[in-house]
Amino acid sequence: MSSMPKTTRRALLGVGAGAVVMTASRVMAQGSSNPRVWLDMDQAALDAAYDNQAYAKNPPAVGKRSKFYSDAARTRLGEPQRFAYGPTAIEGVDVYRAKRKNAPILVYIHGGGWRSGSARNDAFIAEMYVDAGITFVAVDYVGVNDTGGSLLPLGQQVRKAVAWVHANARRFDGDPDRLYVAGHSAGGHLSAVVLTTDWSTFGLPADTVKGGLTASGMYDLRPVRLSSRSRYVQIDDEAERTLSPLRHLDKLTTPVIVAYGSEETPEFQRQGRDFAAALKSAGKPVELVVGEGYNHFELNETLANPYGALGRAVLAQIRGPEGRRGSA
Repeated sequence: MSSMPKTTRRALLGVGAGAVVMTASRVMAQGSSNPRVWLDMDQAALDAAYDNQAYAKNPPAVGKRSKFYSDAARTRLGEPQRFAYGPTAIEGVDVYRAKRKNAPILVYIHGGGWRSGSARNDAFIAEMYVDAGITFVAVDYVGVNDTGGSLLPLGQQVRKAVAWVHANARRFDGDPDRLYVAGHSAGGHLSAVVLTTDWSTFGLPADTVKGGLTASGMYDLRPVRLSSRSRYVQIDDEAERTLSPLRHLDKLTTPVIVAYGSEETPEFQRQGRDFAAALKSAGKPVELVVGEGYNHFELNETLANPYGALGRAVLAQIRGPEGRRGSA
C-alpha cells in the first residue's frame, strides 16, 4: 500500500471552504486508531483545530502592531474617559467620544482566549470610528484565570457593560437608540452572547442592540469543551447551555455580521459558517464576511480600516442603507 503524501495544516486551508473541516480532519486522523471525539476528528486533530497559533505564526508581531498603533491613536484622540459599570476594578469601559452630539455607539469586546487582552489596547480600532462620527466604547472584563476557569462571569459582565452603556449613553453624548456591538475571537463569542441576550431581564427593550459583528468566534461550546482548551476553561453543562449562542437564536432581534479569515483553523471557519447558516435558516438577517488571506490574529486589524473586510461591513451596518457613503 502506498504511503500518503505529507499534508501540512497550511495546505489543508487551501481547499474549498465547504470541505475544510472534513478534509483536514480526515487527513489528520487517517491511519490512527484513536477514537473520534468531534465530527470525524480524534483528540489530536480537535486540539489542533482549536489552536490558532498552529495556523498563524505571527501573533507576537500583530500584538506589537496593536500596541504601537493604540499608543499613536491615544496621542491623537487623547486619553479615553473611563467609567465603571460594576463594583470590581476590571469592570470598566474606555469611551472615545465622537465630536458630535447624539452619536451612534459601537461597543467593542476584545479577544484573548477568555484570559487576556485589555480595552487599552483597542485604541487603534477606536480612531477610525471616532473620525466617522461614532463613539467607540471598549469593554474590560474578567479573565478565566481569575474565575477558576468559569466563563459564566465573563458572559454576565459583558451583558452588564452593554446595559450600562445603554443607560448612560447621554453622559458622553451618545445615542442609546443607536447602539451596536462588535467583538473578535473570545470577544466574537461574547459579542454573540450579547446579541442573544433576553434584555427584558435587565428591564431593557428587546432591540437594545441594533446590530452586531461576531468575528472569529465560537458559537457552540461543545467542541471547545472537548478540546485542549478545557485545561484552562472549565465549561460545565450550565456554561455550555447558556453561553452557546447557536442555541439561543430565538432571542436574537438584530442584524448580524459573522466573519472569519480564510487562513483560520478548520473549526473556527466551520463555527462561523454554521452560525451564519443557522441564522439564515432561522430567518434572521445575517451577512457572512470571509477575510481572504487573513489569519485569526490579522483579521481584527481590518476592523480599524474603513476599506477593510470588517471595517467596511461595520460602517455600512451602522450607517444603514441611506448613509453608506456619508458620515454616521
